Amino acid sequence: MPDASPNERSAIQIPAGRIDDAVAKVDGLVGELMQNTGIPGMAVAIVHGGKTLYAKGFGVRDVGKGGGPDNKVDADTVFQLASVSKSVGATVVAHAVTDNVVTWDTPVVSKLPWFALRDPYVTGQVTIADLYSHRSGLPDHAGDLLEDLGYDRRQVLQRLKYLPLAPFRISYAYTNFGVTAAAEAVAAAAGQSWEDLSDEVLYRPLGMGSTSSRFTDFLARPNHAVNHVKVADRWEARYQRDPDAQSPAGGVSSSLNDMTHWLAMVLADGVYNGRRITSPEALLPVYTPQVISRHPVSPRARASFYGYGFNVGVTSSGRTEYSHSGAFGLGAAANFVVLPSEDLAIIALTNAGPIGVPETLTAEFMDLVQYGQVREDWAALYKKAFAPLNELAGSLVGKQSPANPAPSRPLNDYVGVYANDYWGPATVTYHDGQLRLSLGPKNQTFDLTHWDGDTFTFTLSTENALPGSISKATFAGDTLNLEYYDADKLGTFTR
Repeated sequence: MPDASPNERSAIQIPAGRIDDAVAKVDGLVGELMQNTGIPGMAVAIVHGGKTLYAKGFGVRDVGKGGGPDNKVDADTVFQLASVSKSVGATVVAHAVTDNVVTWDTPVVSKLPWFALRDPYVTGQVTIADLYSHRSGLPDHAGDLLEDLGYDRRQVLQRLKYLPLAPFRISYAYTNFGVTAAAEAVAAAAGQSWEDLSDEVLYRPLGMGSTSSRFTDFLARPNHAVNHVKVADRWEARYQRDPDAQSPAGGVSSSLNDMTHWLAMVLADGVYNGRRITSPEALLPVYTPQVISRHPVSPRARASFYGYGFNVGVTSSGRTEYSHSGAFGLGAAANFVVLPSEDLAIIALTNAGPIGVPETLTAEFMDLVQYGQVREDWAALYKKAFAPLNELAGSLVGKQSPANPAPSRPLNDYVGVYANDYWGPATVTYHDGQLRLSLGPKNQTFDLTHWDGDTFTFTLSTENALPGSISKATFAGDTLNLEYYDADKLGTFTR
């Protein structure tokens, strides 16, 4: 890069042939990862200089259907992308910015008059950019548990106004429904649904015929990967994950071959096969730093940043890198990494819960490209990093119930409807000796088991509370506190 400015140069040059050498080792890296983790299926592609150097599937789509040819993962197998959808969606917004439908600095409320946050000033000022960079002040993963309870997109977004806010534009907290609100504003400005807009301005122009932002389309693809969760020491296909409520943030499904088209467009600053999808000016802020996502813990450490739907950082060789992961606790994980200085990208899609497999592979590959060897034990580092995602929720997990619990009040005393603005009503009923709790618009029902005194428990099994999670339900007079729903101090319901 002889004409590069000083801040575009790396400390370490990559010799000719290094990328090809790294590509030649990918089969072995994938085989080792799949053997060590047992994950059912994986698909990997590498794009360089506008061309696909590698696109290959491994393993099976559904662990319960054997190893026959009609169950094999290939480059056309459709996977759920989970939060890689944020990066894909950001390029949809960049197209809208290019066409002057919106700007990144368009206030969301100007396109969604019903949208509100707790602080009226923030409501009026918060922009598409603020929400795509997670700097609105909303709490981490705001609204996700409402989705688990069955609230739809509009219902979740209308409840965000009850959540406490951290300081505006100087706080980073990752949210799916913040991004979704921003995307809904763009769709409203375009006069289309987000799903139709994405298809019209991105998927069809890029020839991504197996890509959709609708869950029904994913299920309808004959060649789609089924999600798997770890049960004891085996991967099992137990759950479906319908992410339509937060489709702009987590609802895209796509194949490896389709995603190579998208990566080629991103690497070419918005151009694919000679057709401009987005202007370089609209795309540049997407994958350059807009907020500090992780502050350095020492003077020697590098900070991590977030753009608009992209993680952004600097590698140990001094090269800019951008990326994103996707993770469904109910059984999918994905990651892509782009090294723009080398016009290079890798993507890995899996049909197993998030344990760091795609991230390990992409990190190993980028080590091989930059240094000619894998320099870190990425498998161990990512296993540790992803461990919290696989922990069970609840302070009583693993604890024995009291040997001599204090008695409860007569169970009929607890019956009633307990109101809560954010979560909606909690209805407690008593029938045939059993207390039950119902929550959400679909009346999800949980059996309440006595623990001690006025404290009961119930078990959860959702995207955000893995099977085996336990919540306390504590009654006090006419109030009911649900531990699992109290992270933002909104878990008290009143009769």
